Amino acid sequence: MPKKRSGGGLSSTQQAAKFLGVSVLAGAVMAGIALPAVGALGLAAKGSVESFDELPAALKTPPLSQRTTILDADGGLIATVYSRDRTVVDLKDISPYMQKAIVAIEDSRFYEHGAVDLKGVLRALNKNARSGEVSEGASTLTQQYVKNVFVEEAGDDPTKVAQATQQTIGRKIQELKYAIQVEEELGKKKILENYLNITFFGQQAYGVEAASQRYFSKPAKDLNLQEAALLAGIVQSPSRYDPVNDEAEAKKRRNIVLKRMAEVGDVSPEDAAEAMRSPLGLEVSEPKNGCITAAKGAGFFCKYVEKVFLNDPVFGKTREERAKVWNQGGLTIRTTLDPQAQKSVQESLKDHVYESDKVAAASTLVEPGTGKIVAMGQSKPYGYGKNQTEINFSVDSAWGGSNFGFPTGSTFKPFVAAAALEEGRPPTQEYSSPYEMPYPDTVRGCDKPWVNDGGYKLENEDESEVGPYALRDAMAKSVNTYFVQMIEDIGMCPVVTMTDKLGVVQGNGDKIPEVPSSMTLGSTGLSPLTMASAYAAFASRGMYCTPVAIESITQKTGDQSKSLPVPKSTCSRAMSEKTADTVNELLRGVIDSGTGQQAGLSGRDNAGKTGTTDERRNAWFVGYTPNMSGAVWVGSPSQKVKMKNITIGGQPHDLVFGGAVPGPIWRDAMNGALEGKEAPDFNRVHIPDPKKPEDRDKGRGDDGKGDDGFIGGLINGGNGNGGGDGGNGGDGGQPDPGFTFPEGFIQGPGNGPGGRD
Repeated sequence: MPKKRSGGGLSSTQQAAKFLGVSVLAGAVMAGIALPAVGALGLAAKGSVESFDELPAALKTPPLSQRTTILDADGGLIATVYSRDRTVVDLKDISPYMQKAIVAIEDSRFYEHGAVDLKGVLRALNKNARSGEVSEGASTLTQQYVKNVFVEEAGDDPTKVAQATQQTIGRKIQELKYAIQVEEELGKKKILENYLNITFFGQQAYGVEAASQRYFSKPAKDLNLQEAALLAGIVQSPSRYDPVNDEAEAKKRRNIVLKRMAEVGDVSPEDAAEAMRSPLGLEVSEPKNGCITAAKGAGFFCKYVEKVFLNDPVFGKTREERAKVWNQGGLTIRTTLDPQAQKSVQESLKDHVYESDKVAAASTLVEPGTGKIVAMGQSKPYGYGKNQTEINFSVDSAWGGSNFGFPTGSTFKPFVAAAALEEGRPPTQEYSSPYEMPYPDTVRGCDKPWVNDGGYKLENEDESEVGPYALRDAMAKSVNTYFVQMIEDIGMCPVVTMTDKLGVVQGNGDKIPEVPSSMTLGSTGLSPLTMASAYAAFASRGMYCTPVAIESITQKTGDQSKSLPVPKSTCSRAMSEKTADTVNELLRGVIDSGTGQQAGLSGRDNAGKTGTTDERRNAWFVGYTPNMSGAVWVGSPSQKVKMKNITIGGQPHDLVFGGAVPGPIWRDAMNGALEGKEAPDFNRVHIPDPKKPEDRDKGRGDDGKGDDGFIGGLINGGNGNGGGDGGNGGDGGQPDPGFTFPEGFIQGPGNGPGGRD
């Protein structure tokens, strides 16, 4: 922040030093600016220089830090972010009153002198000598501009700022030489333009455009006489003459400027007098900086864009380089956010989950085939107050999300099905799928097998869910034991391969652990963006595209604008078209007649999967159409809330299911997002009906829980196979029912048993 230049409070030593500085400069000026050997003047004090000629001649002018504007896909404003609130404008876009006011009060002979004002120096010398103190400075507007350049270059580094503002003779001489250079190279009008754009006007406003918007809510080109005089008066001491906090002092200073304008002939005495009688006329606009001010509930998306910029090497080799560009600002970032989709997501979340509810909800929509993130929202707003949060529940921790993501439950099962289909298993594949069963003794992994050394068991959601089942019915009913038997059949490595191709990683960025509960029942924490992007590969017939949020970036530096490279989505084949088409057919059944019936869309092809985790701490719905994919998570960020006998969005629920709360959120969000858009169809495939009961093996055990060597002895008869939820993904499955996690447990890798519905 520029310091005030005139008297008040200086010690006698400081006054003497300042007086000496003015005297030396005056002598130098009167000697013709030759300054052949400043060292000969005996200025060996710290901060002085040995030779004027040894000073670098070229002033390195850093680009002025400015606002960055973040826009949606249609060009609508999402938010402005900045380290310094500044909008650089041309001189023609600054009111003539403003130009005259700043010159009159700061350097009335600006157009008559060079870099240094000889008369001004002598006048200051004479006045200061008569008063016995430094009551008047002698810096020209050009010298002040040079000093502001030093301050701007220092940024927010307090040490560099102190160096840039130190009151030493050496610093004054350095400013003088640079001022000479600037006068020769830029000319008066450009110097005035640069000065008005760089100087600080208080209230976080840098440059006259930001100041005009802050104090009067209008552009600088529309400032009238009294408004311009007020702003010009602030510059000398932004804190002392702050009109927001001290109107009387600000008005007194404004009238001094008006009087000076009349004295130098910029306005008539009558006009100046009339302006002096007018009120300040403030129309203050609050600073609107950062993602907390984002429109359309897009604060979390806005912050995600910032995180992408600071993390992606395309914007600089190191984080420090990227942060420098971001803080420099002047960027116009066009994003992928679809305002229609974003509005629909926010409205749906607001309708179904209240800010004050014990649980939260998050939803993300992406475009299949492009990876574009078209919407991102959550029920608790972006902020730092009650029922607000700065954690983005939709993304991984590296991008501002929760530490580990959230267990996905049965929404993980389509990845297992896709892996099995890629391995050659038919969509008619049957397993005995009893109500409950122990986890297999061993399950093949990529490097080593998983061993059930704890006697872990699992069960299905309902006792009526007793097989045998074929894949279509098992998916529609979300039969846990079916998918555990499937992974025993194919091993975990095909699922690892599939999830790798689909970009499925834990919320902390680690790979999915090779544990049956994680590999089948979704006991590991993932993010909604990860799930929506992975399911989008089904919609695009097997092509997975990495998610992207930025379409283009234009950087303005001075008068020049240039385009910056941006991260591009990388699309690759994750599975065959046949596999993707088959999964689509399977997941259509979930919505048509399975656990996701409450989520179905009318009038267009759609598919999806529900998921609910142990003790109903998390509920999911992930679904898609051929042209949009979306994931919805509902739960407690701390994983402490069990969604039983709970009211969410004003609606009581005995038990929360993936189809009962997340499903309707997804349905309403997708309906609004897709309104008016085309409704393409899936590529349909035929899945034969399972064999009739009389054609099946009939070796069922007396207790109805076993199977006489079904599928070539894969499951032994009378094995007591069962269902339930997976266990802790970090150390294998956990027994269920009867196992619960401690209240203080925070979600993480394998932080909950797997999916139910």
